Amino acid sequence: MTDKTDEKLTLQQLESHLWGAADLLRGSIDSGDFKHYIFGLLFYKRLCDVWQEEYEDRLAEYDDAELAADPEEHRFHIPEGCFWSDVRKVSVDIGTELNTAFRAIEDANPRLKGVFQDVDFANKERFPDHLLDGLLQHFERHRMRKSDVDSRVLGDAYEYLISKFADDAGKKGGEFYTPKQVVKLMVEILKPEEGMTVYDPTVGSGGMLLEAVHYMERNEQNPKSLTLYGQEKNLNTWAICKMSLFLHDIDDAFVERGDTLLDPKHLAEEKVLKRFDLVLANPPFSLKKWGHTVWSKGDPYGRDTYGCPPKSYGDLAFVQHMVASVKSSGRMAVVCPHGVLFRGGKEGTIRKGLLEDDLIEAVVGLGANLFYGTGIPAAILFLNRDKKAERRKKVLIVNGDKDLVEGKNQNTLSNENVKRLAEAVHRYEDEELFCRVVDLEEIKENDFNLNLTRYVQTDPPPPPIDVKAEVVKLQGLMAQRDEAEKLMVGFLTELGYAK
Repeated sequence: MTDKTDEKLTLQQLESHLWGAADLLRGSIDSGDFKHYIFGLLFYKRLCDVWQEEYEDRLAEYDDAELAADPEEHRFHIPEGCFWSDVRKVSVDIGTELNTAFRAIEDANPRLKGVFQDVDFANKERFPDHLLDGLLQHFERHRMRKSDVDSRVLGDAYEYLISKFADDAGKKGGEFYTPKQVVKLMVEILKPEEGMTVYDPTVGSGGMLLEAVHYMERNEQNPKSLTLYGQEKNLNTWAICKMSLFLHDIDDAFVERGDTLLDPKHLAEEKVLKRFDLVLANPPFSLKKWGHTVWSKGDPYGRDTYGCPPKSYGDLAFVQHMVASVKSSGRMAVVCPHGVLFRGGKEGTIRKGLLEDDLIEAVVGLGANLFYGTGIPAAILFLNRDKKAERRKKVLIVNGDKDLVEGKNQNTLSNENVKRLAEAVHRYEDEELFCRVVDLEEIKENDFNLNLTRYVQTDPPPPPIDVKAEVVKLQGLMAQRDEAEKLMVGFLTELGYAK
């Protein structure tokens, strides 16, 4: 039986409640799969509880049960027989009943099409009835109405759960989650403004789009004025993203499924990409199977302006997709491995083109072991199609390899780290052992190599050597050696071992 609560759930209570649900599944399924089922049930519970709340409000207002149940009166429609309470009436084949309810809800709500697609509870070996009964009982400990759980708190708890599942998934966690503080740094530098369009071509679980919303909230701007776009190849991850946005009360985001490099979904017209004010992403590092066969014959969407990336490294294919998706006045931020900064060959040619067209505004190097799945340090490239006059033909190099908080398994960025790195880009000035504004001519002399340590060292140089003083010290040591040798020979002679 669902508990009625007089006070709203706190974030800490909700986080503990949701993580407790995951604990019930341990031993039954792989931890990497927890997220599909926990998120699916959480979303289903929220839909049903909010529908009931809306129904009671309308009933009190209209005194008409039929009108109160009208789909037009609800954010999402729950078909008859598909409510949480209906599923709880069943004691056998609970998984099948859940699946039936999920499909019916998708059919009744085009905006939800596909969000439950990979949430399958029908396998009794994985989900015997007693396990599902216990799981549903656990979810019933708290109601999920808006009067019980604020959408921002629910959304924050959802994001917490995503990060916990990324921890559990280890290396695979990086496929759907970028550490929150890295995302915050990117958004703090881009500084979204009211009315902007924001696009993430490798949207994952939606963290970058949500952080743009949170930035607006922190800065007392209207987050509803942003228009959000994204694309995600992985079906499970796309569903998580859609659920997360809905749980944050974001109904009007345009997040599509598909391979961004081979089948981009956000088009202005056939074979012409839509353009956005801000584009930000954390594409998969050095993707091997990224679509080289197609791009090598000429990208159908004209994104290969600066060349086709090598077969084994898809990083600059994503970068060029993003460049092609930015308005003439727009800006972008992309996470990439350090190799993108200095590798030669085709990547060197693409990097040269980006620099010669004066698109790269700043490079922010991050410390090691910040990302799931790789301990290598990464960098964030910031590109601007409309640089300020004083920044033209220049690139700010920020070496933040020491700006982190060391952890046992993974390092993190503190709020102070984020602030320092973001302010460096905003100031666009030299700071010893941290950042430097480099003229494009100097970069050209270095064969368009952007290796951070070539321009900014974070360790102070060793003190200058006083050669004269060192010679005097050496002479003193030599004299001590000679005296010791003379004394040793004297002892050996006295003992008869030397003449």
